[in-house]
Amino acid sequence: MIKFTIVTCTYNAASVLQRTLNSVLSQKYADIEHLILDGLSKDETVEMAMDYKLRSDKSDNGHDVTVVSEKDKGLYDAMNKGIRFATGDYVIFLNAGDVFPNAETLETVVASIGDGEQLPGVLYGDTDIVATDGHFLRHRRLSPPKRLTWRSFQWGMLVCHQAFYARTDLAKETPYNNVEYRFSADVDWCIRIMKLCAKRRLALRNVSEVIVNYLDGGMTNKNHKASLKERFRVMAKHYGFVHTALLHLYFVIRSFVKK
Repeated sequence: MIKFTIVTCTYNAASVLQRTLNSVLSQKYADIEHLILDGLSKDETVEMAMDYKLRSDKSDNGHDVTVVSEKDKGLYDAMNKGIRFATGDYVIFLNAGDVFPNAETLETVVASIGDGEQLPGVLYGDTDIVATDGHFLRHRRLSPPKRLTWRSFQWGMLVCHQAFYARTDLAKETPYNNVEYRFSADVDWCIRIMKLCAKRRLALRNVSEVIVNYLDGGMTNKNHKASLKERFRVMAKHYGFVHTALLHLYFVIRSFVKK
């Protein structure tokens, strides 16, 4: 069986964490490792996580839950820790507040891989945006292409980070650059993972389903201007400064035409 490592990084996330824990607990797929990496929360986050671990152990659902609470250097440092700890075939980053659309989501993802097939380098799918109470708000504006390559992200982050399942062996070779970036290390990471897949001729598989409900208004949205500047730097690094500048000029012109 394919094993998934789900990484949930938390800090004072008690207001939204429970729905994420319930979502993972409800997954019918058995071979799941769930790493909850907390940055010394001051609210009830750790207590909630420990109670969830107890419930998961008692349910005998095949899930293996680990809770760690210790000082870290921020979100991407915690994510790198998750990659180091991961023992599954694929790593999934599911933030506090984000959920799987239904109890069969991971079963659906596994069904997209043929028997005896070499494991694709990346499994990816669609995303819906939801409110804190779980109600559907809208489909994500950017949608994943049928055929994804590392060059696809020059048009924006077409696959949501939470809907981008990277093979763990590739992730361990390609950690987040948390030193250089504060808001866009996920974009840089996804591109570098896809470049590595291209180099090794590994498939990028579109599951063709919504595989995550994403909580509206994350850290990037709250720091929108700084995030945009940093994302430009990421794009320029991978696609060239002139090419990136011309693309952004096109985006600006297109937005005015649409108005």
